[in-house]
Amino acid sequence: MKKNLRNLFFLLFAGAGVFGQNGKIEGVVKVNSGALSGASVRLKNTDYGQITGQDGSFGLDVPKGNYTLTVHFIGYQLLEKSIDIGVGELLKLGDLSLLEQAANLEEVVVTGQFEAQSVRNSVYQVRTITNQQIQLRGATSVQSVLNTELGMRFSNDLTLGTTDVQLMGMSGQNVKVLLDGVPLVDRGSTRESIGQIDINIIDRIEIVEGPMSVTYGSDALAGVINIITKKGESNALWTLTARMQEETAGAEYQLLNGKGTHNEYVGVAWQKKGWQVSGNFTRNFFGGWQGSLTGRKKEWMPKEQYLATGGITYRTDKWNVWYRFNGTYENLKNLGNTYVSTQTGNLAATDLFYKTERAFHQFQSDYRWNPQNSFTAVASYTDYRRATQTTDIDLVRDRRTLSLTGSQDKSIFQTTFGRFTGQHKLSSMVSLQHGLELNFNRSSGERILGTPSINESAYFASAELKITPKINLRPGVRFIKNSIYDAPPLIPSINTKFVLAKRLDLRMAYARGFRSPALRELYFTFFDSNHSIKGNTNLKAENSNSFNAFLSWQAIEKKALRVNTTLGGFYNYFNNLISIGVDPTNPQVSTYLNVDVYKTRGLTLNNTFFWGNLQGNVGFSHIGRYNRLSSTESLPVFVWSNEVTTNLRYTLPKIAATLSFFYKYTGKQPSYQVVATENGPQARLAETAGFHTADLTLTKVFYRNYTIVGGIKNLFNVTNRMNSAINPGAAHSSSGAVPMSYGRSFSLGLMAQLTKR
Repeated sequence: MKKNLRNLFFLLFAGAGVFGQNGKIEGVVKVNSGALSGASVRLKNTDYGQITGQDGSFGLDVPKGNYTLTVHFIGYQLLEKSIDIGVGELLKLGDLSLLEQAANLEEVVVTGQFEAQSVRNSVYQVRTITNQQIQLRGATSVQSVLNTELGMRFSNDLTLGTTDVQLMGMSGQNVKVLLDGVPLVDRGSTRESIGQIDINIIDRIEIVEGPMSVTYGSDALAGVINIITKKGESNALWTLTARMQEETAGAEYQLLNGKGTHNEYVGVAWQKKGWQVSGNFTRNFFGGWQGSLTGRKKEWMPKEQYLATGGITYRTDKWNVWYRFNGTYENLKNLGNTYVSTQTGNLAATDLFYKTERAFHQFQSDYRWNPQNSFTAVASYTDYRRATQTTDIDLVRDRRTLSLTGSQDKSIFQTTFGRFTGQHKLSSMVSLQHGLELNFNRSSGERILGTPSINESAYFASAELKITPKINLRPGVRFIKNSIYDAPPLIPSINTKFVLAKRLDLRMAYARGFRSPALRELYFTFFDSNHSIKGNTNLKAENSNSFNAFLSWQAIEKKALRVNTTLGGFYNYFNNLISIGVDPTNPQVSTYLNVDVYKTRGLTLNNTFFWGNLQGNVGFSHIGRYNRLSSTESLPVFVWSNEVTTNLRYTLPKIAATLSFFYKYTGKQPSYQVVATENGPQARLAETAGFHTADLTLTKVFYRNYTIVGGIKNLFNVTNRMNSAINPGAAHSSSGAVPMSYGRSFSLGLMAQLTKR
């Protein structure tokens, strides 16, 4: 299968079309710095196109007729021009000037909105990561895109091969991850689903900071990460896309397979008369990283992942309905070191395989009854299975057998989800959204007590009130019925937007949050050499009160220079926050406990600028986490950590390339803990060390349909950071080195896209 897939890549990376000669169109594409080489010039809804030469010029031989000429280049606005060409005519268009892409203020967002609208008009503070930014990174996973985002931190559990995310000081259990607006299922409090989404099908990622429990319900206390997939080119009959990327794992690498990272993708889409059919397949292979270990065991486990997507869509002017299947198979291999078998006398080893299977069925329908009224129905079913398979391998006879029955395990999590919403524009000043949401969760497995289930239904409503052209209010409320927990009578929120001046906006919001415990937190039990965790059926539901404000200023708006600045602040107060702690009845075991009070607060500053061929953003955050010992000790109420991000992009028009630099400083994260001393228990300051990380990439487009991306990832060669915390009863070993990465790596990728219009 691998051989056939590679043959397909080689077939795709060949040849270009030829064109008829009835009339000729000539022109030169320019930007502020001069001629632009490598720009894509096309005639809309045709196969005619060309890439500009070193001097920015192009020439198209086309039949007579009326056309729309488009000019596109990464980092610049799309240019469209209507033309009329006759037989034998030479049409000289002269200079065609491209403008740099405007700041993110003009990007269209959908997360939490009544209908798609620009970031500038939204009452929410929304960050957007575009498909272009994803391509410029040479990203192979969602985590590699998000890890330099302001306010986001990732943690790795190398024993289980899982990764979790923090957003604005709050853990992944309070972050809602959506795929096209539909929640993704995770087996526990960590957001493993982020690593099981095909990066190749993503159009953009929208991040909303702050609680969105009214719109999206449980788990949305910290915010929402909405991953929006590509919907296909509207004018293409069919599109065939292929991508191959190779990366080293530190200094370890083997071509195409074995050591290093090897990613292969192929996707096809066809559409005609409102119908669209698409399919995508990705193979991600990571050979692991030896690190400081010897023998067969590796610090970072080998992983093989297969992602498959298939969908069908039907569209009319008023109606859009589609179905999509997302399938994931993942195998993490924890290889054991060798020993001499007492039964055979041969060299042998014991290996653990962590196998994940996810089947995600998604159905959605949008109907616009008239310009004032529209309706949306969403339904999904997820079957998520995680198995631990322990095997013994005879390395002499190359024979593998299952280990003892007690060392095998499978956990199953099944979720059925439905949401039905109506959007109504009552007047130019008043819009209304309301809906019904249903969520049914059940689980089973050897490590789960019984076959528990949690069902939740909710009705939500919100209104958008444009009091004046400068004042926009959005109050909302959600009513919840949970099968196990008594939810608050109602969950309110209020979002506001004030236009203080022509280029100055203020957004302020308050929201109540609610999260019922997950099935894993209630019923899951897990013991191995590195983990001792049991569920707690006595957990209470979390609730929170959250406030945030953002001041956005278009500081400079000139042709040669544009600068946008956003200053933000937030404060979150939690009751009964669910956290892992020492079991009061058994200090050697960890369990899930309710923390009476927990708080986070912080400031963020983000600056985006456009200056000629240079674009980028510089951000800073100062985030405080509540010190639970402050009420009994003379200690600070909050412990603080800082972050600095810098993302730069420089366009090189003469060689049709873009140089990108992504940097983040993640500051030390302090905490106070109680330790036993000769004088009794005392509070001690511990901290996880800060670190710098950066990626450098070069992207070049050539022959219109081909893109090559190469670069250096983890430029500063960060592998671990030190943690001085001591917590012998924790679920995970928490002292010593905290794993971050497998070191400086080099990557090279090639993508091709062939389109028939």
